[in-house]
Amino acid sequence: MKKLLIVGGVAAGATAAARARRMDPDLDITVLEAGEDVSFANCGLPYYIAGDIKSRSKLILQSPESFHSQYNVKIKTLTEAVSIDRKGKTVKAINRTTGKEETYSYDKLILSQGGKPFIPGLKGVDKSHVFSLWTLEDMDNINSFIEEKKPRRAVVVGGGFIGLEMVEALTKRGMTVSVIEMAPYVMPLLEGEISASIQEEMEARSVSLYAGKALSSINDGSVTLNDGTEVEADMVLMSVGVRPTLKLAQDAGLELGPSGGLQVNSHLQTSDPDILAGGDMAEINHRVLNKTVRIPLAGPANRQGRIAAHNAISDKPMEYRGSQGTSIVRFFDAVAGSTGINMKQARDAGLDPEAVVIRKENHVGYYPGGKMMTIMLIYQKGSGKLLGAQVSGEAGVDRRLDVLSTAIYGGMTVSDLSELDLAYAPPFGSANDPVNIAGFAAENRISGYSPLITAAELEGAVQGKKVLFLDIRDVFTFRKGHVEGSVNMAAEQVQSQLYSVDRDTPVIVCDDTGKIAHRVVRSLMLEGFGDVTYIGGGYQSLERFERAVGYEAIRVGLSPIEQKSLEEEEASPSAGEAKETAEVKREGKLVVDVRTPEEFEMGAYPGAVNIPLDELPVRLGELGSKDRELVLYCASGARSAYAVRFLVNEGFTKITNGGGIMQMMSQAM
Repeated sequence: MKKLLIVGGVAAGATAAARARRMDPDLDITVLEAGEDVSFANCGLPYYIAGDIKSRSKLILQSPESFHSQYNVKIKTLTEAVSIDRKGKTVKAINRTTGKEETYSYDKLILSQGGKPFIPGLKGVDKSHVFSLWTLEDMDNINSFIEEKKPRRAVVVGGGFIGLEMVEALTKRGMTVSVIEMAPYVMPLLEGEISASIQEEMEARSVSLYAGKALSSINDGSVTLNDGTEVEADMVLMSVGVRPTLKLAQDAGLELGPSGGLQVNSHLQTSDPDILAGGDMAEINHRVLNKTVRIPLAGPANRQGRIAAHNAISDKPMEYRGSQGTSIVRFFDAVAGSTGINMKQARDAGLDPEAVVIRKENHVGYYPGGKMMTIMLIYQKGSGKLLGAQVSGEAGVDRRLDVLSTAIYGGMTVSDLSELDLAYAPPFGSANDPVNIAGFAAENRISGYSPLITAAELEGAVQGKKVLFLDIRDVFTFRKGHVEGSVNMAAEQVQSQLYSVDRDTPVIVCDDTGKIAHRVVRSLMLEGFGDVTYIGGGYQSLERFERAVGYEAIRVGLSPIEQKSLEEEEASPSAGEAKETAEVKREGKLVVDVRTPEEFEMGAYPGAVNIPLDELPVRLGELGSKDRELVLYCASGARSAYAVRFLVNEGFTKITNGGGIMQMMSQAM
């Protein structure tokens, strides 16, 4: 009987064992696992600490007993492999329960030892209030410490996936949390403005971020940073990265790859063809960079385990075609993720990348509950071939990220995105999905039809030039924050206001999302302006870049971030609760704002009353006599035009459509 020996369980190892049994009912399969648990949901550990997952037992995917019962696989937990005799095809292991040395023979060996959290050798890392999170035992230790010691202040060192998930968990457990991140911003593989969506949520949740700083030492009740800053801490979580477990492979003389992982070929064979490997310890092909890298993610690890098992048994091998590192994180209401490569990785690889950014609601605006999302596409300049994509928002992020991951896997271009036939109904998307819109924007930038720059490119675009920066947002939003020196005017007034401006003047247009700015850029180009562009993603992209990275020569005003708390969210009134409406004067000229109450609260024309378009038929009596002078307006003039037609049909005779809020405010000023 042939023997398959697997060193390491959890993702790749457990998957390999199950796959092998499905392929060969007679194969002798043994799994050596150094820890107590052979298969558990390590990605779920922070959510148990947070209280989102209530039952600890749900994290245990397989026990040694259940694995043996279902798959007839021998599971040896607390058994650490210590050496491989490649010539004799045996593995020596130490049984940590008995302390005895055991020897296991194999025909094929699969290594799936994963990695371990990297703990820097700093003063104080061995203190009892310092933790890392990797196993169920780690989770239990953290949970017990919180319940027994009741810490009030926590420091999380590292702003990656586990770090952010633990920041949320500790906040939910009632702690005031600070984050120490050596990079300029959290989730450093993301572009600055995408990462900043997470940082804004951190600020809203009163989480302190010490970016661009490193931990120097851990003290009793505080930590010290490399600049001397002291941060109070009753508890410290170390989450600064994972290093592959390679001693067993190195001692056996197996070759390592250039990025420090165990080298494997496309069949997941190591330099010894009878030893295969997968998971966090293996170095695999990056589908976009076309070079070997380490991608320590659960999805690739599971698929590698499946293919490694197949190739250990079958004479018809499967090929592992690599990964592109698709990943996503949620921090309270904010979600962000990426697939493929970022701009720096593209440039470092000798590519010529370009990017576009769009902002659009996850579904149609008229259906309730829509949330804005940001999509950044990174593509090869000229050809438009997709290299990477990043998405942030509160809803629908995962769906768009998966579409874009599939597009990159398939070698698609931005033009292919513009033609994708994606599912649409009002609760789920829009006729032109955000992915389609991102494709349109990239096509327009490549062709020059509608020039766009990203927030990261703004400083270079204005350097050495006397640029006219037009901000076409409404005046109330403009006052909350704007680029110093920018000119605020309504989109409808741009052509008339710039009539006498030299057509060679560089013009940059900024709005809320990029949608209206695109339209204004097209109109200016048709008027003969030769150097005109707009900010992809609108003003929020500028704010987010400023928060995460910062401009040197440009001053970007930042809007205040609304604070959030768990207590307020739990006690918040139900949606749609009726609000008192102001009494409408019965005589004289009346200015009516037909926008929604939410829009009205953000800022309105002085003296205007709010009668939303939908409520107009039942509130006609508030308008007074039918010969009263009425001026109606909304955000753009569209809804007020409908209101004017309705009132004319109802017999009102002195009605004017004031257009959009910006047009109205220009008259007031």
